[in-house]
Amino acid sequence: MKYIGFFIALAITVALAIAVSMPLGPVPPLAPLLDPNHGFWQNSYSEDELAKDELELSNLTSPVTVVYDENLIPHIFAENEEDLYRAQGYVTAKHRLWQMEFQTMAAAGRISEIVGPIAIELDRMTRRKGLGYGAELGLKYLQENDPEILKLAEAYADGVNQYIDQLSPGQVPVEYKILNYRPEHWTTYKSILLLKYMSDMLVGDRDLEYSNLRKILGQEMLDKLYPDFPVDNDPVIESEHLWDFTPLSVTKPDSIPFPNDLLVIDPLPQPEEGTGSNNWAVSGSKTKSGNPILANDPHLSLNLPSLWYSMQLSTPNHSVKGATLPGALGVISGFNENIAWGVTNATKDARDWYKITFQDNQRKAYRYGDEWRPTTFRIEEIKVKGENPYLDTVVYTHYGPVVYDRTFKSERQDVNFALKWTVHEGSNEQRTFIMMNKGKNHEDYNKALDNYSAPAQNFVLASKSGDIAMRIQGKFPLKWKEQGKFFMDGADPRFEWQGYIPNEQNASTLNPERGFVSSANQHPVDPSYPYYVFDNSYEHYRNRRLNNRLRELSDITTDDMKALQFDDYYLHAAEALPVMIGLLGTSFDSYPQAKKYLDELKSWDFFADPNQKAPTLFYIWWDKAYDQIWKKWSEFGVPVVEPNNYQTVRLLQITPQDPVFDVDKTDVIETASDHVKIGFQAMVKAMKEWEEKEGDYSWANYKRTSVQHLVPQFAPFSVTNIYTGGGRGILNATSERHGASWRMVVEMGDEIKAFGVYPGGQSGNPGSKFYSNFIPIWANGEYLNFNLRSKEDSEGVLFQTILK
Repeated sequence: MKYIGFFIALAITVALAIAVSMPLGPVPPLAPLLDPNHGFWQNSYSEDELAKDELELSNLTSPVTVVYDENLIPHIFAENEEDLYRAQGYVTAKHRLWQMEFQTMAAAGRISEIVGPIAIELDRMTRRKGLGYGAELGLKYLQENDPEILKLAEAYADGVNQYIDQLSPGQVPVEYKILNYRPEHWTTYKSILLLKYMSDMLVGDRDLEYSNLRKILGQEMLDKLYPDFPVDNDPVIESEHLWDFTPLSVTKPDSIPFPNDLLVIDPLPQPEEGTGSNNWAVSGSKTKSGNPILANDPHLSLNLPSLWYSMQLSTPNHSVKGATLPGALGVISGFNENIAWGVTNATKDARDWYKITFQDNQRKAYRYGDEWRPTTFRIEEIKVKGENPYLDTVVYTHYGPVVYDRTFKSERQDVNFALKWTVHEGSNEQRTFIMMNKGKNHEDYNKALDNYSAPAQNFVLASKSGDIAMRIQGKFPLKWKEQGKFFMDGADPRFEWQGYIPNEQNASTLNPERGFVSSANQHPVDPSYPYYVFDNSYEHYRNRRLNNRLRELSDITTDDMKALQFDDYYLHAAEALPVMIGLLGTSFDSYPQAKKYLDELKSWDFFADPNQKAPTLFYIWWDKAYDQIWKKWSEFGVPVVEPNNYQTVRLLQITPQDPVFDVDKTDVIETASDHVKIGFQAMVKAMKEWEEKEGDYSWANYKRTSVQHLVPQFAPFSVTNIYTGGGRGILNATSERHGASWRMVVEMGDEIKAFGVYPGGQSGNPGSKFYSNFIPIWANGEYLNFNLRSKEDSEGVLFQTILK
């Protein structure tokens, strides 16, 4: 009876797979799926029930002990690193095999192999961006420059493959059975590809949209609505920081002409709204214990299985614990006996677009200055389930792949757009994490980061010796002002990047006088930094709330840091709502329903707690008013970026009569007040409909946070309607489908105190009790004890395995 819920869910899932067979591809044969000895019945287990004292793992030099705690978190104890990472590969595959392979197949543009022709265009886009090409260069880099890391990565792959080879048909994860395919062997290339996939998830660009805006609005209006720096700039590196280096010279060409076309193609998908992160560290001068405390919570899509997999990795020389990325070596965000570190997205522009002028329709050469340079051709064979392979020819220039051309997203001969991206250059991010896992101090942290190229990240540090630090790390091009902000002419060599910012000149800080370091995806620096820094997606609210609280707090404890990670204060609403109420005036005071909503908004304390109703009202009102204000942007007929929330609030507050609020098609002159009133009226209508249909409009019930299975059609394997607060632009950034994918707080004293949680569970098997058991803990802002443990510690041991 204990697994009846799983059986019901699986039956529904199979029915869904059949019902939506077009998006999922050919329906699996039902006989094998229902076979009691090999089908889905065999996945109705929890891992502790199948525990064995010993398992065979070849190629070890010494036995490896794996101790699982009560939450199925493995603590791996090995005598050397090669054994350690071979065991990490084996153990990770044991619990997350399908997820590992699915994500790397997505990164390689191979989803059509699983689901059929419905995914061909998705796979084409992935391959045309050059993720696989970048991973090939990464593997070549390891082969030529770093045999040590290559050997460890090969050991990890061997561990994964030994687990795959031991799998019986009944043990294969249920997703393979439903989608009717089988796991293939792991490779070092796949581990590298996974890290490139993270780059793609976290990097965006708006070159094409900004080019359109520049042509439509003109430079003056563009600068007004889309300033490079906000007025309330509270950057990652404190504004009072002094840059103690001599910058390299960057020369902007005179009178350089940007292409002036209106670009009507669909831009590349951008990072999902809500993708971001928080991290910070406070020095001992601000803590109750006198020890530094570090916190990190990366904000990503909330998925099952979880993006992260928790584990401890130990050799006689080091023990490290935290969040690993299934498929990659080591711990990505975590701590050891000496240092703790965490990451947030640095949102730096690392992708640029170039217009390519081919010599003729054969595309064998393209103009570059006064010459014609030869191209290369890469034939991408996309295997398609149930059909013949699809062949896609991608042209490569020295900038990178020509993503858009007459065969993809455009039928015009003159649309040939090449993508230049740091991911297309050989790099060694895996070494960064291997070194960080063993780091002892700030010097080791810096040496580890010197190997890191992409995606750009803000790396925070706290050490047992008392240091706190922040470094914005990536491979950043040297650009003149506005280079890369707009579409560029690939035929003009003056648009080339002029090199890279030296690692030692990347923005960083150590032990600032204010007693803390922090990042929340805001501007990395203030205008005093001597290099051009631009991105279109910097955050404007979480960072100011975070820094204000860190300035205010003293005698800080780990409980204070947990509370700050779960902080629901809605700064955007606190700044926008009084302005909106003022612009609304008394227009709706005589309408009882409208007055009821207005009274709730006026009495709100601006915390987006799950039981509050005002957050729902503000969210809808702002959304309706914002759409009304920028509605004419959608009428331009080409892709553009709308001004952000922060800049919109400033316009409402400071210049409500600004001509930007006027609607050209009417005979009257509209002001900010008109749009706010229309938005309020639309909110009242929407709320009436909601109350008639749903009743309760408390914030948790309205936003309905869910943690979805990686295949959306497998809805019964998801967890929906999670009761929790927070939202976009809030420190607790839990929106409908995004939020803190991992929360960690670590105090670095003589006795390290560590806490962590993520919205999922250790198991990738929907039939396991460890599949989603962390979600209620995470939703309530609670944590698991995450302290390092020794091999001899018997407290809370679920079971122990010896690999030999």
